[in-house]
Amino acid sequence: MTQWHEVGEIGIVEEGEVAAITAGGKPLALFLLDGEYHALYDLCSHGDARLSDGYVEDGCIECPLHQGMFEICTGKPAKAPVTEAVRHYAVRTVEGRIQVEV
Repeated sequence: MTQWHEVGEIGIVEEGEVAAITAGGKPLALFLLDGEYHALYDLCSHGDARLSDGYVEDGCIECPLHQGMFEICTGKPAKAPVTEAVRHYAVRTVEGRIQVEV
């Protein structure tokens, strides 16, 4: 069963940037993209690297280890060597606070 977990206030991540957070004991990468928050599991499916240490580019996050890319809105692979998606988590805002469903 999933639950909503509060991870911080609106503004903890800037537009086009990434922040490392934890929700429900899981490491996540939080993004603000085109005014919407997104959260991905914060470990590349290709190698042992944190996506929150990567670079946001054209709606994707680039893994800092092998430069593979994932779509921020879905977690799907966008550029080799990545072939397996990372999990995307639902995000909402409630009274100025960000919550992630884990």
